[in-house]
Amino acid sequence: MLSLLLLHLLAEHESYGYEVVQRLQGAGFADVLEGSVYPALARLQREGRVETRLVPSPSGPARKYYRLSPAGRAALTSGTATWTRHAAAVDAVLSRPLPASAEGH
Repeated sequence: MLSLLLLHLLAEHESYGYEVVQRLQGAGFADVLEGSVYPALARLQREGRVETRLVPSPSGPARKYYRLSPAGRAALTSGTATWTRHAAAVDAVLSRPLPASAEGH
């Protein structure tokens, strides 16, 4: 799921790593930490799903900006469709009424 979220955020606009973490946390994923985002971004880069560029920073070392590649856009489209199907199936099960008492079953 993290990869899909990262692909979507980067499809919205390119970002550097810490900014991606902040955007995830701002979207309600407060438990997602840098320690999981940076390895996921590196994996997406190795897979050819994101591209990077270095941008000089006036306050320190250059920042690595990540943006979606064409392969990343295809993965986002496919992954979103898969997630939507899974979420609908989970919702269908969880929305079923439960019996009044589950004791003895």
